[in-house]
Amino acid sequence: MTRAILIVLDSVGCGGAEDAARYGDTGADTLGHIAQACAEGRGDREGLRSGPLAIPNLARLGLSHACQASTGKPLTGVARPEAPQGQYGYGVEVSQGKDTPSGHWEIAGCPVPFEWGYFTALENSFPPDLVAAIIREGVLPGILGNKHASGTAIIDELAQEHISTGKPICYTSVDSVLQIAAHEEHFGLERLYELCRKVRVLVDPLRIGRVIARPFIGTAETGFTRTGNRKDFAIPPPDETILDRLAQQGRAIVTVGKIGDIFAHRNTALEIKPFGNAAMFSAALEAIETLPDGGFCFVNLVDFDTEYGHRRDIPGYAAALEAFDRDLPRLEAKLRPNDLAVITADHGNDPSWPGTDHTREHVPVLAFGAGVAAGPIGRRESFADIAATLGTWLGIGAVGPGRSW
Repeated sequence: MTRAILIVLDSVGCGGAEDAARYGDTGADTLGHIAQACAEGRGDREGLRSGPLAIPNLARLGLSHACQASTGKPLTGVARPEAPQGQYGYGVEVSQGKDTPSGHWEIAGCPVPFEWGYFTALENSFPPDLVAAIIREGVLPGILGNKHASGTAIIDELAQEHISTGKPICYTSVDSVLQIAAHEEHFGLERLYELCRKVRVLVDPLRIGRVIARPFIGTAETGFTRTGNRKDFAIPPPDETILDRLAQQGRAIVTVGKIGDIFAHRNTALEIKPFGNAAMFSAALEAIETLPDGGFCFVNLVDFDTEYGHRRDIPGYAAALEAFDRDLPRLEAKLRPNDLAVITADHGNDPSWPGTDHTREHVPVLAFGAGVAAGPIGRRESFADIAATLGTWLGIGAVGPGRSW
């Protein structure tokens, strides 16, 4: 029997989305602009990295070709081998929005058939009745924030007031989210999770994709730092995903990173959630060693997005891509003869772009394994083509409306 490994490089888009103008993202290109910046010296940081973007293993599998197919432009300073060793192409999102759930659900075979709800006001973002309900259900003295904000910036701004008043910090962005930040010790981690569970119910009628717990630690003297205990409370996918189909057939499923949160823990089976890309990748490799025939490992590497994309950190993003690239041969060495590995992304988050939010982009699609014939797979008209292909490979039938390549 066959196995499949799916790795989502969170936010590693490759530009070119035809409807980007609708989202204010015309011209955004996460990979293209990082490569260009590195070639021009804008990706250098002393003690971290310097020079052109060094991703030879991803290039060997066809990443440069996939990006050029998406945008018409090669990745500046990145090799473009004549004969890539993997299958390569790019995916076009049909779901509304440019957030994590819509991207991941579509990848898993369930495009989002509805428009997400958003909190569009930059100040006083949440409706008064919702604020009142949060205070009532959470038994709170009030809330702080109530606006669009960067997660790190609003913690720096309001953490001390939060500690002294006991009021949690509530904020949002252009995505369909309500985020709640609170100090792990002064407010309590489990109390924060319980508050988010209650708020999840309150925002269901508003079709808000995620309520996100953003715990942090520290003091005014030492500074405040978000911890790895983030938890997302998402609505479940509205239709069948590849996880559901595999669970129905009794297949082994391992999910690494925030996959469990994204799919509302529906058929996400063995969930492994270490902190940081390196730890998550190592955990995935360990899981693959014992994954039985017919099994599926679904991985999200979130640091690209949370640590570097949202913070508009080009050198940090480039270094994270290079670190993943250096680790990639470890995955290739673990693959059995009948394994299929797919690397893709869920949206963009161009660190050269104005603001701090996601960008609407195509995503690269790379597929490889001993039994995989290398070559172009072209433009995939939906991320759901990935689930259709994985389902076909695993012998459970194509899942969702996508087309297997």
